[in-house]
Amino acid sequence: MLDHAWIAAHIPHQGDMCLLDSVVDWSENAISCRAVSHTDPANPLRAADRLGAATGIEYAAQAMAIHGALLAGQDDAPRQGYLTSVRSVTLHVDRLDDLSGPLDVQAERLSGDANNILYQFSVGHAGRCLLAGRAAVVLDAAALTKESA
Repeated sequence: MLDHAWIAAHIPHQGDMCLLDSVVDWSENAISCRAVSHTDPANPLRAADRLGAATGIEYAAQAMAIHGALLAGQDDAPRQGYLTSVRSVTLHVDRLDDLSGPLDVQAERLSGDANNILYQFSVGHAGRCLLAGRAAVVLDAAALTKESA
């Protein structure tokens, strides 16, 4: 299991914005992470003294970033990824901050090529799905823009 320190060293999200606490399991096509930051009153995504369920998309996006870092391996730097769209998102709860215990964050790579990846994601708690959807990620978008200019 990879811990919060490993995660913070391998993704761009730092300090309180590094939301995930551990990697439970991963493979070439999927990752499973845990988080408890949803209960922290200082969570930077909180608004109006609550953490809305849609913020779970950021938890999933960070799991995708970790997945990319793991796939890059130790010798290569992970490529910069940008979440370009989310689709078919279903929220089954209004908020996340009123749940005790860890969140289970899952992301599965459905398809992709060298620069575009489609993930299916979900965030759960105690065996219950809180939100789910799909997300498109573009890798090295700035470099792609320069190439097409």
